[in-house]
Amino acid sequence: MYGHIHCVIKDLVTTQFGQEAWEVILNDAGLQEREHLMLFYHYDDSMTLKLVNSASKCLNLPVETVLEVFGDYFLVHCLKYGYDDMLRTLGSDITSFIQNLDSLHSLLALTYDKIVAPSFRCETQKDGSLTLHYYSARQGLHPLVKGVIRAVAREIFDQEVDITHLSTNTEHLDDVRKQEHSVFHVLITKTKEERIRPEGLEMDILIKEVDNLKDNSELNAPVSLTREQFVSSFPYHLIFDGNLRLQQFGISVGKLSPVKLREGMLMPPVFRVVYPRMNFSIENIRRFINAIFVIAIDSGAGLQEEQDHAFSMKGQMIWIEATKLMIFIGSPRLTSLKEMKKMNVYMADIPLYDVTREMVLLYQQRNAEIDITKKLDETTAELKRTSKELEKEKQKTERLLYQMLPEKVAHQLKNGQRVEAEKFDQVTILFSDIVTFTNIAAACSPLDVVKMLNDMYHRFDMKTTVHGVYKVETIGDAYMVVSGVPEKTEVHAQPVANFALDMVEEAACVLSPATGKPLQIRVGIHSGPVVAGVVGLKMPRYCLFGDTVNTASRMESHGIPGRIHLSPSTYSALQGQGYLCKSRGENVIKGKGVMHTYFLVGNNSHRISEPDDEFSALSFLDDQLQHEDISVSPSKESKEGVGIDFTTQTHTSPETAEITEQHPLSIHASLSGTVSLKDIPIDSELKLDACIDSETIQDGNTKESDKCVRKKSKCCFNESETASYDLENPSPSSRTCRIL
Repeated sequence: MYGHIHCVIKDLVTTQFGQEAWEVILNDAGLQEREHLMLFYHYDDSMTLKLVNSASKCLNLPVETVLEVFGDYFLVHCLKYGYDDMLRTLGSDITSFIQNLDSLHSLLALTYDKIVAPSFRCETQKDGSLTLHYYSARQGLHPLVKGVIRAVAREIFDQEVDITHLSTNTEHLDDVRKQEHSVFHVLITKTKEERIRPEGLEMDILIKEVDNLKDNSELNAPVSLTREQFVSSFPYHLIFDGNLRLQQFGISVGKLSPVKLREGMLMPPVFRVVYPRMNFSIENIRRFINAIFVIAIDSGAGLQEEQDHAFSMKGQMIWIEATKLMIFIGSPRLTSLKEMKKMNVYMADIPLYDVTREMVLLYQQRNAEIDITKKLDETTAELKRTSKELEKEKQKTERLLYQMLPEKVAHQLKNGQRVEAEKFDQVTILFSDIVTFTNIAAACSPLDVVKMLNDMYHRFDMKTTVHGVYKVETIGDAYMVVSGVPEKTEVHAQPVANFALDMVEEAACVLSPATGKPLQIRVGIHSGPVVAGVVGLKMPRYCLFGDTVNTASRMESHGIPGRIHLSPSTYSALQGQGYLCKSRGENVIKGKGVMHTYFLVGNNSHRISEPDDEFSALSFLDDQLQHEDISVSPSKESKEGVGIDFTTQTHTSPETAEITEQHPLSIHASLSGTVSLKDIPIDSELKLDACIDSETIQDGNTKESDKCVRKKSKCCFNESETASYDLENPSPSSRTCRIL
């Protein structure tokens, strides 16, 4: 079938079910829109059937329903896109419309030369209903007819019909050809008021005048033509009897026939009925007497190529009952000047009254237009394919560009805008390098070093996406990221800190090619102002400038293997945010003098494994949270060697419950010894030297009078402060108080 059918199916699906449904159907059928939806291209029937079956599957509708809906929509589509006048002038009623569908298909065959058109025949019954016969070389398409006839009645004749499928059988035309014959019963259930034709009155008057002249002898005089006059006046005619013996033929038929014709010869197999599809017999011809016939004259060689280019005529069959003869009057079936040359036919061979002269020239122009349309379809399909590939390449290029430059900056450069240098008041910069990288590079081949760096940097790059930091550059084993550039944000230290914790762990997953041991990196972080801008034209780079960059680099170079070195400004930005730090103390930093720096060890979610060095014994800073059970030592009033263990189960004895309900517990906590809650003397005081997350004390309520500084749901205490908790309605679950 032609691509036009595929385009109508697409239009139907997208209109009724949406573009997404069409894409699913197209994918299920294994077809490509740019290759299988070109209007004037002929595709194998199997492709169209795949499309129909996929629509049935994806839309969850029976195939018969899909075909019937398509038949209805196809006629509506044709009326909408240029075939309106042609269809509305095909017949004055639905019967004549159906009878002339074959003529329409014959006309369309001049444009769509590979069309395999169906054939229709109507029989009017006594009750006014119709018996519709549908003949098709394709199998299983008869549900289309129901949709088409309903649409014809509704859209063209303003009627409603009830159409019922009666039967379908297969007819064998010869040893090779066969067709499907389906029969339908059509009943018009709603009819519009008949229009009074303006010429009706004139026709009545004309009939009366003819009746008045019946006695005129001139009207009764016979009109006769000699045999020679007839064969020359109708050069493309055939006369044959009920036994299919040729009685007479036109002068041009004899001239153009590839075989010598003689009167009395049996017409088959020299003559062949091309359309309608039928066995060559008087009975079949009389059954399709109202159809357009195409008769071909074969050379008798039986070659398929010769049959495809055989001389053929298109015309009408007329049955003469008195003489029992069939007359075929037609004209040569020509579609182009090229075909005329091939058949050795000239314009002089076509009668002056025959419109074939004009039609050939019209078809020649039409064929030229179709060739242009085909080339346009091909070009359009190629442009779509190229555009799609170009879009893919564009996306690849943009992804690569966004890896080299920030997306905001890349958009400005693509739009031809100048990227001005911009000052950022507060950003956080991270530098890292590999410990003993020089030794590794000296001991291993360059390929091993590149492989190691690629593995590690790939892991780091994945984490930049997770934490939303921007990778500035890598130089050798040095890795630099920043947060707060190019998009300004007040929360810039935390993403870099989280990234640093992850990159230390990721680096440990990569083995040194020299020693086979996990890699160690040094990490330095500093926060402060920078100026950022694009430098260079040939290979533009987004660079950061300012003392903050230098200080961050110094934090890394003065760092410790396996540790994250923080400047005072970064430590200040992380305070109170749930990060676990240790104080390194004052250090002499090259170019900066004496600085009090810190080590980042973890956050609320996890801690990194600390290296076994002199700093591992350092205590955590007072304002940090530690993932350990708080353990306390008793005061003077409590038993020696005993403390509080908040992880024990709640005691439900009456004595304990009475004590906890009536007496507040004043706690000063330290980090040694444990006792059970029941062993704590009433009003005992314990020294607290850590931060307690008040939400983890599930059976305590903090009073407003407590000497407690609240920061993001944490209760933080100094050494001299106390806090009172009323243990009311203790929970049956375990009491847990941890340093987070």
